[in-house]
Amino acid sequence: MRLLLTFALSALALAAQSSDEKDAIAVVQQVFDGMKAHNAAAIGSAMLPDARLYAIRDTGATVSTAASDFATQIAGNQSDLLERFTAKPQVLIAGRMAQVWGEYEFHRDGKFNHCGVDSVSLLKTADGWKIAAIAYTSETTGCKGR
Repeated sequence: MRLLLTFALSALALAAQSSDEKDAIAVVQQVFDGMKAHNAAAIGSAMLPDARLYAIRDTGATVSTAASDFATQIAGNQSDLLERFTAKPQVLIAGRMAQVWGEYEFHRDGKFNHCGVDSVSLLKTADGWKIAAIAYTSETTGCKGR
């Protein structure tokens, strides 16, 4: 009986974690969708007010941008933008903290532009998961399938 109870509680914990994993990925997807739609409000609503993005370029340079500035830049961009994970991202959750890590590719005007890894830190708030920071690599060579 004890073994059955332990198994049932473990299954419940995994189910709850799976829901949080899906929700965390959905917040990252909201940013991708906001980029495609050039919608600064959609991008901003996925992030904490003081969120930042850190781009690690293949040249070695690192650029830091406030999320609000990023959202404004995307909204004003006239290009057709598409960012997508190339495989299901990994998700780690510890209480109200989550990390979404996945390889992505970025297309501009229907053409491949670059690839890299997105590392997204999220915090669970009263309004759900919100992005605290995004660190990502930006590479033009060594991309899978290219």
